Amino acid sequence: MKIIEDKQNNLLNRREVKIIVEASKNPSFPEASKIISEHFKAQEELIAVYEIKGKFGRDTFLISASIYKTKEDKNKTEKQKKEKIQENKTEEKK
Repeated sequence: MKIIEDKQNNLLNRREVKIIVEASKNPSFPEASKIISEHFKAQEELIAVYEIKGKFGRDTFLISASIYKTKEDKNKTEKQKKEKIQENKTEEKK
């Protein structure tokens, strides 16, 4: 595993990471969460995986995720994000 980006976001009480992992197949979101929790010594329920990108013919995948300090911080931020996505979808239909 190679860490591409690791920054602290104090406003949202989270650590934002981008890592590259080697795997024979595309890791699922739960698998990516487990990889991150093992490497960064964090609880899996505090991790939000946003995307997993791979390129054809390669065994490397870019994973973008956030590691929250508390479960409340994660629920608050992720809930707001989901609500905003729903708003955007509703506006696009109009």
